[in-house]
This record gives sequence, C-alpha cells and structure tokens, in this order.
Amino acid sequence: MDLNEVEKWLQGGDGDDEAMKLEQWEEALACKFFDAFTVKGIHVDLVQRGRLVCSMKVPPRLINDLGNFLHSGAVTSLVDLVGSAVFFSTGSPSSGVSIEISVSYLRPAYLHDEIEIEAKVLRMGKRVGVAMVELREKKTGKLIAQGRHAKYLAVSSKL
Repeated sequence: MDLNEVEKWLQGGDGDDEAMKLEQWEEALACKFFDAFTVKGIHVDLVQRGRLVCSMKVPPRLINDLGNFLHSGAVTSLVDLVGSAVFFSTGSPSSGVSIEISVSYLRPAYLHDEIEIEAKVLRMGKRVGVAMVELREKKTGKLIAQGRHAKYLAVSSKL
C-alpha cells in the first residue's frame, strides 16, 4: 500500500477494497475488544430481578498512568457495562442505548484491591430505564464511586 492509499484508508476514502474491509473489521472489533478488556476477570456474585452484584480484583491493565489506582475511564466503563447488564435481569430483551451516564468518584481503588460492583434498576418504564451502580471496596464496604445510567430500551419496529 503506498502513502496515498494509506491516507485514503485513514480518512475513510476510496482506498482499495481490502483496506476498507480491514477498517470496518477493526471498528467492529474495537467495540467488543474494549468491553472484554474492561470486564475480563469479573465474577457475577448475585443476580436478582433488578439487581446485579459482581466482583473483581483491580488488574494492572485498568490502572491509571501514574500506576497506582483504578483509572476513572475504567470506572465509567464498569458503570456502563454492569449498568447495562442489570436490565436483562428485569426481562428486558435488550440492554438498550445509553442516553445519560454520570459518575461520582469518591475514593481510589488500588492495584489488586478486591472491588464489588452493584447495579440496581431504579426505574423501568416502557421506553426508558434508569440504573444506579456503586463500586465498593469488598473488605470494608467503603464507596469508591457511584454512577447513574439512563438507557433507551424500546425495541425497534420490524416494519
């Protein structure tokens, strides 16, 4: 591939078909890779209607650049992923699409700390659901972060 083709490929232009197929594949994989990257090693401890409790040991791959505590982006990803999964416990056929997510960071979780992630459905309407997600130190129960996740859950029409 010459430099012009690389430029077209990077800009999403008219590069050769092989390059465009690779770009589409990478985009699709990136989403799945990121989810798996974040939740690898998570254990589901409890599932009840409208409630999900998970735990995990903070791994090196989720530590911030300073190398000492759980990255805020990883915390937000956990709120997103676990906060989405809890809707399945209500019988929802889909985890929906995020319409709002917020996270309050209250204390750090350090490398190899055991954390607990608990998600609860606060509201489950016909189209919109809201979940609350808390990350806690498993030993002490101290709150690490608290998030709120609103999802559009309506199933699309088959027309």
